[in-house]
Amino acid sequence: MSAKAITVAQQKGGAGKSTITAQLAVTFALAGKRVGVVDIDPQGSLAMWFEVRKMLVDEAGGGITFLQASGWRLATELDRMKRDLDLILIDSPPHAETDVRIAVRAADLILVPMQPTPLDLWATQPTLDLAKKEKSTAIVVFNRTPPKGKLVDAVKAKILQAEMPVAETVLGNRVAFAASMMEGKGVAESNPRHTATKEIKALAAEIGAKLGL
Repeated sequence: MSAKAITVAQQKGGAGKSTITAQLAVTFALAGKRVGVVDIDPQGSLAMWFEVRKMLVDEAGGGITFLQASGWRLATELDRMKRDLDLILIDSPPHAETDVRIAVRAADLILVPMQPTPLDLWATQPTLDLAKKEKSTAIVVFNRTPPKGKLVDAVKAKILQAEMPVAETVLGNRVAFAASMMEGKGVAESNPRHTATKEIKALAAEIGAKLGL
């Protein structure tokens, strides 16, 4: 059976795309899924994380297949990976170029990370519009969310007014996510009982239910 593909996309930089991609990849791998990660962001943050992972965790990648691709190779490589894996997670750059469109078009689900701020809210709609244009299903994920406050409530209200699709799971502003990546891991590996682990597992379960994983 062909793998499901998830593209993590957001035109605004600093939304946490690479962190969410890595954390979900580890979480699904620990659950026994054959997971691939594709980094199409020229910044290469996930590529650096994966190099650390090979050095500190497992030289084979700790249950994750990794690929850095762009341009004409991207669609071909995605098709090849889909034959051998259960799930592919694609980390995209913060701008709408050809590679992003290919990744959005190839995905079964688009995750759009968004911090609960007005700037992130305003930047999110173009990504949702791109997903709609490519006939791809998209869902907004609150990320780096501070404790409940007036601003968070206000942004959530605006999202509901705009009828944006929003995940039930909310990821908090947790240092544990970044700390685990310094070790080439996901938080589910480095700190299984942490609140951050409960959150990323809940998001993985929500995604799995949507995609039939």
